[in-house]
Amino acid sequence: MRQKQSDYMQWAKLQSKARYNLATSGVGAFPLSELPITLDQLEINGDSSYGYASLQNAIAKKSQVDPDCVVAAAGTSMANHLAMASLIEPGAEVLIEQPTYELLVSTAQYLQANVKRFPRHAASNFALDPAEIRRAITPKTKLIVVTNLHNPTSVLTAEPILREIGDIARSINAHVLVDEVYLDAVYGNTPRSSFHLGKEFVTTNSLTKVYGLSGLRCGWILAQPDLARAMWRLNDLFGASPSHPADLISAVAFQHLEKIRNRARAIVEADRALLATFFVSPEGHQFKTVRTEFGTTCFPLLKHGDLDAFIARLRERHETSAVPGRFFEMPNHFRIGMGVDTKMFSEGLRRIALAVL
Repeated sequence: MRQKQSDYMQWAKLQSKARYNLATSGVGAFPLSELPITLDQLEINGDSSYGYASLQNAIAKKSQVDPDCVVAAAGTSMANHLAMASLIEPGAEVLIEQPTYELLVSTAQYLQANVKRFPRHAASNFALDPAEIRRAITPKTKLIVVTNLHNPTSVLTAEPILREIGDIARSINAHVLVDEVYLDAVYGNTPRSSFHLGKEFVTTNSLTKVYGLSGLRCGWILAQPDLARAMWRLNDLFGASPSHPADLISAVAFQHLEKIRNRARAIVEADRALLATFFVSPEGHQFKTVRTEFGTTCFPLLKHGDLDAFIARLRERHETSAVPGRFFEMPNHFRIGMGVDTKMFSEGLRRIALAVL
């Protein structure tokens, strides 16, 4: 049956909020007042027939690509939708990592793809394994979908592994879609986009999760120019024209990305240090997790007890929220987010310890 909703997004919008909200997936909002832009610089309408030129050029410069390879979209979720819709037809076989971000699966299902899965094993610290992709592909596979950094674990996939996956895709004339919305949370020696690894790669990204600029809905796709043109035409059916004030502010934000990222980085790294201390504490021994150096999310396993009961107890008795692992097809895990407010995060961890005892 065709998927017509995202259960995770419904939960996130209606049930995730709490006094101590660890169910976040990105950093805290960057204040508009700290961007050097004034109201008299904004306009309601402006030229952006197929991309606002200043913004297109800014995205291209950041990504080290030609502007003809950039397709603007309303956030990474819309970028993923537009990319998939351009790359596959109903009935096409799409291979998606497991666990992964729920909206990637539900979008492919909505587009009436034949969705198949390949595992990222907890025993291997959720590493992306090309051998699993080789076992799962068929001559009918048209698209392989992965996240990097991995959502929900924040595990980084190195370029040689991605290149090997590209080789697999090329051998069957398929594409690789890489959601890179968390990649800039590798704060030192940030990897380049996997778009540069070959023509079979299409990547998506935005200013949402790592930069705290979610409200601007500034997302993009990197694709080969002919495919990018097709995506722009298809987007006429979805979005037609973007918000020009948002485009203007986004173009200004690109001039100050390091400042914006560093503001969030300080909070993320403070939260990560608290998390490391928590997991070596007696209370933290109730959990098992992959400890990464990067990213804004962590995906612990509750070793004993019912996860749904734990999540309910955490929320109802301790005013704290976290994302149930069922949304990632891992029902004994849960996802917690870093980078919003370190004092709040610290208290949330304390309440997690109380809820499990």
